[in-house]
Amino acid sequence: MQKAVDEFTDVVVSEPEPTPVLGIDETRRGKPRWYRDPRTGRWNRIDRWDTGFVDLHGDQGLLGEAEGRTTATVTGWLGARSQAFRDAIRFVVIDPAAAYRAAITPELLPNAQLVVDHFHLVKLANELRNRRGRKIDPEWSNRRRLLTACERLRPQALATMWNELVEHDPTGHILAGWIAKEELRALLAGARQQAAPHVIRARLGDFYTWCATTDISEVLRLASTVETWWTEILRCLEPT
Repeated sequence: MQKAVDEFTDVVVSEPEPTPVLGIDETRRGKPRWYRDPRTGRWNRIDRWDTGFVDLHGDQGLLGEAEGRTTATVTGWLGARSQAFRDAIRFVVIDPAAAYRAAITPELLPNAQLVVDHFHLVKLANELRNRRGRKIDPEWSNRRRLLTACERLRPQALATMWNELVEHDPTGHILAGWIAKEELRALLAGARQQAAPHVIRARLGDFYTWCATTDISEVLRLASTVETWWTEILRCLEPT
């Protein structure tokens, strides 16, 4: 029995093999905890996070995990790897996290380029109005349709959602946010469609134009995020 445990442990703790595509993402460890500040008496929430490092090119899966989600967390884990491991990395895939971006430097990873994970961009767009509600609330009653890709909705379901939002949301904010999300999805679809550069530029223009016309703070922040990270987003859109 001990021999089997030792053999398994040797495999688990062994150094990961080099990979050309490294994924970095945060994971919540356990449930959030609350503590009361003795000075102010206010309750504060503590979220415990880990950072995971994943092989996105081969079949190694999770390469390692480190406590925290800071720049130092990433540089510490990568710095503990061999020079050969770091030199082999060509792309680092992250969500739009400034702390992770700051960690990927030419000194640490001389051959790596940053790429933004499109899944997290769409997730961010889906959270434009992330809240709970009641069944009589059209936003809450249509929450599943709002989170579903437009092309996956049956025509009747799309029409039902659209008409309910038009009727019950006089501000038009909910529908505008949903359209912004769909414009972003159309832009990101260029990655799998191998869209030509002029198509990508046109879709980007459509996305920015729609966001600008809504005058909704959440939608404008989404557009600002895309603009800030456009270089990293574009690397996954351009055909190779």
